[in-house]
Amino acid sequence: MWCDNCLLVLPLRGGAIAWGVVIAAYSIAGGVFLLTSGQYFFFHYPEWQIYGGIGLGVASVAVISIFALSNKSYIWIQVVKFLWPFIIVISAIRAIIMIVELQRGKDNITWECNHGGQMWSAPVAAAQASQSSGTVPVGFCAAGYSSFNIAFIVSLLVDIVFQIYMYFLTWRFSKRLEHYAGMKGPFHGGYYNA
Repeated sequence: MWCDNCLLVLPLRGGAIAWGVVIAAYSIAGGVFLLTSGQYFFFHYPEWQIYGGIGLGVASVAVISIFALSNKSYIWIQVVKFLWPFIIVISAIRAIIMIVELQRGKDNITWECNHGGQMWSAPVAAAQASQSSGTVPVGFCAAGYSSFNIAFIVSLLVDIVFQIYMYFLTWRFSKRLEHYAGMKGPFHGGYYNA
């Protein structure tokens, strides 16, 4: 027997739109944070830009999902249903690499906090002359590396779970559209056969 409401915490279409708004909001915030302040936590030149770009990519797919759901567009639902698995895999790989790189840079981040938030190495600072200059955001040093690291790992894992649920919602909505397209009514020659 097919379960019409399996795992749905929210109503299907409205809930999926709200879920997409949440994903887009935190992905944009995280992507912009990584693009502007990521050089203080990741120490190989284009690394934080790649991570921030992936975050903005996730946000763009979430926005496309919102528009597809709000328009009830079968074609765009199929597009986002195709895109979400790729985004989830890329985000999972990004999460693993970011966690490993944060562990590698633990001493550098601690050094930055102990030296007034200045950037760890002069060559890295010179390589990013075009980037915004400044110091490590104050809240990160006040919390300490272990708290920052745990919060980062938890947020990356929650992000992947949210994306998987968004994929489920888009998949379920596409199945509902297919179900309604083939609906003939409760009886074989039913009233939907116009």
